[in-house]
Amino acid sequence: MKIISWNIDSLNSALMGNSKRAELSRKVLYTIAENDPEVIGLQETKLPCDGPNKKQLEILNDIFPDYEIVWNCSVEPARKSYAGTMFLYKKCLKPKVIFPKIGAPGTMDYEGRIITLEFGYFYLVQVYTPNAGENLSRLGDRQIWDIKFADYLEKLDKEKYVIAMGDFNVAHREIDLAHPESNHNTAGFTDEEREGFTNLLKRGFTDTFRYLHGDVEGVYSWWSQRAKTSKINNSGWRIDYFLVSNRIAHRVLRSEMIDSGPRQDHTPILLEIDLQP
Repeated sequence: MKIISWNIDSLNSALMGNSKRAELSRKVLYTIAENDPEVIGLQETKLPCDGPNKKQLEILNDIFPDYEIVWNCSVEPARKSYAGTMFLYKKCLKPKVIFPKIGAPGTMDYEGRIITLEFGYFYLVQVYTPNAGENLSRLGDRQIWDIKFADYLEKLDKEKYVIAMGDFNVAHREIDLAHPESNHNTAGFTDEEREGFTNLLKRGFTDTFRYLHGDVEGVYSWWSQRAKTSKINNSGWRIDYFLVSNRIAHRVLRSEMIDSGPRQDHTPILLEIDLQP
């Protein structure tokens, strides 16, 4: 099975925008389609509470004609058109679609951050993990989220294999970002967030990229838009992951980034895994 995950940073902008960035985003969508994955996960869709409109669905169906589409959007009491996730999966697949609440603090359970697809012998979980926020204003809530999400994955793992994918908003190790020395108090690289990810892995999960590629450096999934040369200089972070249950790590065939050209922000990530029972 081939799966692709991408934090798209506004589905509406990518599908209907007129800017240079929107054009680059559409090219990435076509690149994803060319890879012909069985499942695609999109994070930070920023859709309204009623989901994509008719025009957006038409465009998606044009790019991905053989896929079913499901989504989870931010609803009250959370902010409108905020966060959000979406799955596209081949029509030949017939998963059960679950929109779990994990007991997260504040409005996090209402921000459309998780969708789970249940297949016959495994779960596929997509997540858009909350950012710790400017000045780390949401770090305390983020720490609770990390515990609750780990509890959720561990519970699923007791029933079936688990693949967890998405934007985890943390660079786990110093080799997962270009400048660790100057970012220890930055959201996404605090000791607390890194410890939260370590504890998640200890629950029985494998970071598939590190499993296949070891301690390779300089491979990232996100480059800041604020710094115009961040991608040219490869001043990036690896904050997007595919995790799998430890007991199926040996079935992973590929775990890598997909080239998104000059577009900064997130690049898609790809997992290929043999899930034949």
